[in-house]
Amino acid sequence: MHINYNLPENITTILNTNQRTDDNTFQELIRQGGYVPPHTDLLIDAISALSMGKNILLKGPTGAGKTKFAETLSSLFHQPMFNVNCSVDLDAESLMGFKTLAYEDGKQVIDFVPGPVTSAMNSGAFLYIDEVNMAKPETLPLINGVLDYRRTVTNPFTNEIITAEEGFNVIAAINEGYVGTVPLNEALKNRFIVIDVPYLEGEQLRELIQSNTRLTNNTTIDLFVTLSSDLIRSVAQGKLSEEAASIRALLDACDLSSIIPPKRAILRSIVDKLEEEREREFVKNLADTLF
Repeated sequence: MHINYNLPENITTILNTNQRTDDNTFQELIRQGGYVPPHTDLLIDAISALSMGKNILLKGPTGAGKTKFAETLSSLFHQPMFNVNCSVDLDAESLMGFKTLAYEDGKQVIDFVPGPVTSAMNSGAFLYIDEVNMAKPETLPLINGVLDYRRTVTNPFTNEIITAEEGFNVIAAINEGYVGTVPLNEALKNRFIVIDVPYLEGEQLRELIQSNTRLTNNTTIDLFVTLSSDLIRSVAQGKLSEEAASIRALLDACDLSSIIPPKRAILRSIVDKLEEEREREFVKNLADTLF
């Protein structure tokens, strides 16, 4: 989806200067984008930081669009983007790659299959690290050198010193305060420019629903915008967990509402994902007052 962001002239010039134009390597990893920022400043700041070779950390609640934001930056810069999805099981092989047996000229040899970090560095592409605070604290320091001015890492499996090609940048995303997450240590956090990504609301959310879902009834769209506002307010007041206000879940509900009744769509897309019965009843009551 193409969106005219009406970026300032100097930012457009920065984008044109830093867009990848040299080859067709990993073209399938250039994302489609489509993120609608609550404030254009979010895009301007992210573009500015990446153009200077700085890493950015997208911080915000679940479903606020952090991954879509990263994909939009990939689209704007025409840069392939490799992904790392963090979990407690993330290890060096998941980041750097692994050795495997292969055949060459009829002989068995040991081959190295590059991981997302080495692939992004060697091709001068973007590296997206999702839910970076889900990884074990001892895992990510392996790539500290990738994240600072050195832009180098020693591959523990081949002892090769890898220096990132021009264009390589790291975009990370974080959901704070979730079960299984750990606070980022200062050494890691200081390697990023932090951008807070809030929920979409009001007219921007209405436009997102119109452009990204099958729902066309304007009255129903307005009710979903109101529902989202109520959910976000309830999260801020501590009445609901952040998951309840996920924009991603709201868009799913809007899609389903083009075929099934809105209250049932909300049940399937939002209510049934919540763990606590109290929260489920709270959201059902909100839906009952609107639909």
